[in-house]
Amino acid sequence: MADDYKLLIDLHKQGYRQGPGGDVETEQALNLAMIDRVAPLKIADIGCGTGASALLLARLLNAQVTAVDFLQEFLDVLNERAESAGIADRISTLACSMDNLPFATEELDVIWSEGAIYNIGFEKGVADWRRFLKAGGLLVVSEITWLTDSRPAELQKHWDNEYPEINVASAKVRVLEKHGFSPVGCFVLPEHCWLDQYYRPMQARFEDFLKRNGNSEEARAVVTAEQQEIDLYETYKAHISYGVYIAKKTD
Repeated sequence: MADDYKLLIDLHKQGYRQGPGGDVETEQALNLAMIDRVAPLKIADIGCGTGASALLLARLLNAQVTAVDFLQEFLDVLNERAESAGIADRISTLACSMDNLPFATEELDVIWSEGAIYNIGFEKGVADWRRFLKAGGLLVVSEITWLTDSRPAELQKHWDNEYPEINVASAKVRVLEKHGFSPVGCFVLPEHCWLDQYYRPMQARFEDFLKRNGNSEEARAVVTAEQQEIDLYETYKAHISYGVYIAKKTD
């Protein structure tokens, strides 16, 4: 299992994104959140991966961004990218688990998390992270979401096994309201965020990944599993995407 984990890191640290998303959609979320781009802000990007959203937030806002991921390998890539982009002074990286964050109570103006909150579960993340936000602070998260009320059995079975907390957008909004947030807006990531921004670049890395890892049975198994997920998405994409949820902490 440890070797499989190393293989997954090796495959995904080469990617600009470690999940569906896009710079246009990150900026769309910023606009929906009505974030003041001039005001000084403290932001945590939780589960940042190699930093696609953290880099954009640092570039577009007057913010100090703390980019959090438990994989130092991803943060090393992010630090290199921040240095190359000339914004290293606006980003600090923090290697820790998202269920053991070191922030002070009401320290943050914004918590951002694209495609990562599922690691501890949407409800747990929403409930646990709330205390770190100032009153009126913003939570912006993307979360795997059903787009239809019923789904084909093959798709339902796969995601019930992978992430039992998957649900429709209205259920996610109710979770936000239950835990002291007022919804500001939400939207669904379009197909290109999956195919052009995530799956196609990953597929393009398969060959080099296999070569680097001696075309081992374990490496081939990783590629097979990823390809199966891609095939499932392409077959049933009308039923599933990520929802991007923007909510304000109530007093």
